[in-house]
Amino acid sequence: MPCDTIVGRNQTLEQRAREIDRALSRLEEQIKAGSVKIILDKKTGALTFAGWKRDADRGDVTDACAYRVLSNRNSPILRMAVARAETQQGVKVNAKAVAMGVHSHDGGKTWGRD
Repeated sequence: MPCDTIVGRNQTLEQRAREIDRALSRLEEQIKAGSVKIILDKKTGALTFAGWKRDADRGDVTDACAYRVLSNRNSPILRMAVARAETQQGVKVNAKAVAMGVHSHDGGKTWGRD
């Protein structure tokens, strides 16, 4: 997975894996607390984690990477949040759109692949 192989200077893959795990644990806590919500693109079904701030705690993990890793781990917190978002927003998550790189940098107001 791309986010696993993007390592910092003098950082090992094992260190990167721990950094990702810490960032995803914090993300799950924030989703559970309600400070981060899933927003879906009505056209493509891509998703973003609105409220997940781009800071050092995030560990340079993208929304797409977080979604893929947590999905592969079968995270119950992610599953519940996705189900809630799909029901409330009337659109299903499209893993292909996520894989193609459709994303939002502004909490779901605009979407693109850049």
